[in-house]
Amino acid sequence: MSKEKKAVRLPNKIEALLPIVVLLAIMISNYVLGWGQDPHIPVLIACAVAMIIGGICGVSYKDMLAGALDAVSQSLEAIIIILCVGCMIGSFTWCGTMPAVVYYGLNLLSPSVFLPVVTILCAIVGISLGSAWTVTGTLGVAFMAIGTTMGLNPGLIAGAVISGACCGDKFSPMSDSTNLAAGSAQTGLFDHVFAMVTTTFPSLLIAIVIYGVLGMKATSNYDPQLANDLSNAIVEHYSYMSPILLIPILLIIVVALLKIPAIPSVLLVSVVGCIFAVIFQGANFSDCITMAHYGYSADVENELCYKLINRGGMDGMLWTNNLVILAVGFGGILQKIGMVESLLGGLIKKVKTPFQLILVTMVTGAFCITTMCDQYLGLIIPASMYKDKYDEMGLGRNMLSRTLEDCGTLWSPLVPWSSCGAYHSGVLGVSTIAYAPYTFMNIINPIFALVTVALGRNILYADGSRKTLLGRIKKGSPAAAPDDAHEKAMAALEEMRKAQ
Repeated sequence: MSKEKKAVRLPNKIEALLPIVVLLAIMISNYVLGWGQDPHIPVLIACAVAMIIGGICGVSYKDMLAGALDAVSQSLEAIIIILCVGCMIGSFTWCGTMPAVVYYGLNLLSPSVFLPVVTILCAIVGISLGSAWTVTGTLGVAFMAIGTTMGLNPGLIAGAVISGACCGDKFSPMSDSTNLAAGSAQTGLFDHVFAMVTTTFPSLLIAIVIYGVLGMKATSNYDPQLANDLSNAIVEHYSYMSPILLIPILLIIVVALLKIPAIPSVLLVSVVGCIFAVIFQGANFSDCITMAHYGYSADVENELCYKLINRGGMDGMLWTNNLVILAVGFGGILQKIGMVESLLGGLIKKVKTPFQLILVTMVTGAFCITTMCDQYLGLIIPASMYKDKYDEMGLGRNMLSRTLEDCGTLWSPLVPWSSCGAYHSGVLGVSTIAYAPYTFMNIINPIFALVTVALGRNILYADGSRKTLLGRIKKGSPAAAPDDAHEKAMAALEEMRKAQ
């Protein structure tokens, strides 16, 4: 007789929390006690605990492994992009593009305006590229060197870079997270982008003001000799230093405007960097292979210059990719055993107001990213759980998509063991814990969205109208939504307004 298959059930709340408690306990102990351990093994241990819980609940090992592999498969493009960005950083460093940005930046920027200018430039380039990762890997690396030379806190510099890059990523129609948020909420892409203006733009302005104030206070730490020494070290090391070397940076924006997909565009720009290295720095074909694989390596006496130019290469991104694979696989296992449904499935029944709905959506998104280590799951899962509730309250589907990004997209870089947190930390050379308090854009945006909705402001309705920050109802065109969902939301909105 065939063996009877064990019944599958959802984990209870204690079982669902156990893998998360194990992961957080190890990670927090690591930071508090100063063990200095990387997060890879703690995530792997949490994977094992999750699979044990899944087995207790009747989920087969084969199904849990499939869940992990499916999640990794869905993130495979991002994993390949990380490797390609390593090639780009290596070629940009060898050809002198990255040092040229630093060299001219030191001559053009002063400490008092550095931080707000960094935030604005990273936001503009982020909109053009649709990728916070590319901004961090190019401009971010250069700005870290410039700001450190100016005596600024590395965590503060990284916070300004990530704030601008994430803001630009959110606004860009070419961003994968922007398109995913709109798709998950089943609304129009530009309906979604318009909705984000109401929370993201004011948050960006507030962040820029804060960076400006902190920048002015930091001018007392500025030692111009450090900047002069770094500039001299760059000029002495490279055979050729000219504004021509900035062309590869501009080419990144060009390929973005041409809407070339991410992987071929990054590889194309990497090849251009190699060509520039051959023409201007005397590299050969063998050097090009080396710079793409292992990055640039050279001995220079100036410590800041050494840190700036010894970086990049596909090999240099393996630490990040190893963590991404483990973290995303962990998220796939948790999704397969039904952890989120067990812990948060009952929340929606208690929601009665728009503020509560926005709060629950944000909490769920942040929870998914923190526990499943993947930004995409932090967008997809809350949308699938709560979209009907937005219709029942007469809200526009772009209100849902806006909320997904207000917390989901911006929370991911702040989690050390998430794919985004691991990437930004690895590329910028600053721990997530060190830069997280200074990512003012990422912190202010969800708070601003929650506070304004709590005050009955900044609410987007199904008929296209919205309640402004001044409390006035402003008419507009309805955001795209499935026909049945739109009809349901319009009926709910009509009932609500009759009752007022």
